[in-house]
Amino acid sequence: MIPSFPYAVLAYLDSGLAATTIVLGGIVEGYGYGLSLGTNWPYTRNMMDVAFKGDPEAIHRISATLVGLISLTLLITDFNMITLVGFISIIFTALLGMATLYVLAGKLPSIFQGFHDIAAYTTFVSYLLLATGFPASSFISFLENAIIPPHFLYFVIFMGGVVTGTRRMRLSIGDVRRPKNKLQWAWAIHGIAAIIFFIALIYLNMWISLGFGLAEAAIGILTYRAINKNPEKPGILIGLHQLLSLAVVVSLLFA
Repeated sequence: MIPSFPYAVLAYLDSGLAATTIVLGGIVEGYGYGLSLGTNWPYTRNMMDVAFKGDPEAIHRISATLVGLISLTLLITDFNMITLVGFISIIFTALLGMATLYVLAGKLPSIFQGFHDIAAYTTFVSYLLLATGFPASSFISFLENAIIPPHFLYFVIFMGGVVTGTRRMRLSIGDVRRPKNKLQWAWAIHGIAAIIFFIALIYLNMWISLGFGLAEAAIGILTYRAINKNPEKPGILIGLHQLLSLAVVVSLLFA
């Protein structure tokens, strides 16, 4: 059942902000702003001034804060399983976001970045489903399909985060045809998982999702080349990669 007007608006707004935050995370990586605010979390001095100067990391944190505030409002005013899961997801996203800073600083393993990405996407999904009136059973079904084969979407997302964390937003990946280090193996596993995901989509006749997925893969290959060319600032491609990933998720939800 679609929620009443004010709750639906808030849910759509929260979902849109969650998606924006994810894309901003890609822009942060693409333009070398990962540690622009250091490891201070969640805020640093003159946060708004830094944001107005165009620092995407500051904008990313402000956007994430708005997601959290709206999430809390929905939890209090419309308590149900989805608002509860969404709120828990944003808490984990925030805490793992702090951990991600220490991953980039070389103080924590890259798996924290992978779990951060899963939490961020779960937040996005939660409020999109809430806004569109999907029942809790559909939400549970999506999570099961995202985790359990054949397509285990979340493993693909997780390994993408591991690649980002392993290269710490500053290392080139190199030649992955014969992986020789953790970063190259992480990228190779991410690619293999994506191929299995595409095969699963073909098997399940999810052609729209497959189309978005192949477009995302094409951007991923271009991103790989851009990272090897300029590992600290590969550019907008990483943000586009995240945007297409969101399109894949939306198409799976409404398939």
